[in-house]
Amino acid sequence: MWSAPRSIWSRILVNEWWRRNRQNLARLAGTILAVVLIVVLVKEEGGDDILLAVRRISILYFIAAGLVMIISRLFVVGRWHVLLRSGGVNISFSRTAMLTFTGLFSSNFLPTTIGGDVVRLAGAMQLGYDRAVCVASLVADRLIGMAGMVIALPPGLIPIFSMSDPASQSVTLAGLVEKGRAFVRRTLAAFSIWLKKPFALTLSFLSTLANMACIFWAVSLLITGIGHHVSYWLIAGLWSVTYFVTLVPISVNGYGVQELSLTYLLSRIGGLSHSESLTIAILIRALFMITSLPGALFLPSILAAMSTAREEITP
Repeated sequence: MWSAPRSIWSRILVNEWWRRNRQNLARLAGTILAVVLIVVLVKEEGGDDILLAVRRISILYFIAAGLVMIISRLFVVGRWHVLLRSGGVNISFSRTAMLTFTGLFSSNFLPTTIGGDVVRLAGAMQLGYDRAVCVASLVADRLIGMAGMVIALPPGLIPIFSMSDPASQSVTLAGLVEKGRAFVRRTLAAFSIWLKKPFALTLSFLSTLANMACIFWAVSLLITGIGHHVSYWLIAGLWSVTYFVTLVPISVNGYGVQELSLTYLLSRIGGLSHSESLTIAILIRALFMITSLPGALFLPSILAAMSTAREEITP
């Protein structure tokens, strides 16, 4: 006599679990598909071609790209630090760096349900800083980063839309429209504090421009190291397009999607071969991961505060 109620209750639990986890499952499926496509691409190009492309890059160019990437991470720290300090949070630069690198590490190595912004917020709360200002600063920090990438978009969009490939155009438009809607919805609320502090807002924006310049420079160094020359501004445009495509929530932290997007753009527009483009994309991902490793030192103490922070920021 209790079988029917139990069956109904089980279906309710399953439906609730599916409602809460369907987005993460979709991202996981997208990541797996993207990785499978990368494996197929590697097999088609031949593993030897990938290894040959890697060996062609001078170790000095790779080290230089790594150093430039570290500098870019420091500008990311500076961008958020300016927002926190101008918002009334009395935090030292070293603590901002600790929280930022921990967030970067979590974005690269932890599941998408534990996003970098959530980790940063949890750490800030654990250190006793004002939750409301920290949440607003994180949203503003993300939007300022997006605004900077918008500026670099034209050099990448112009050659894309001159191509007679509607598939590439539709993918690009999908990413821009989706993130554009979110940008408009959240901008006014996020900047309510800093619109009254134009100097801090300008300094934070200059930090994101410096961060971007370093990322583009790192990509340029790797391409030069492989024996090719691509215009710096074209690299800026193509990376910006890749950035917005990876923000579409179809994979875990953009894994696979970033590599496929950058490989496609560098090969179709940058003039590199598929194996060379894939090599650059993989090495850039590796540099992002390597330069986030200092965050692993601070992660254990922050994870204890994760449960209360997870509801504050949407990854």
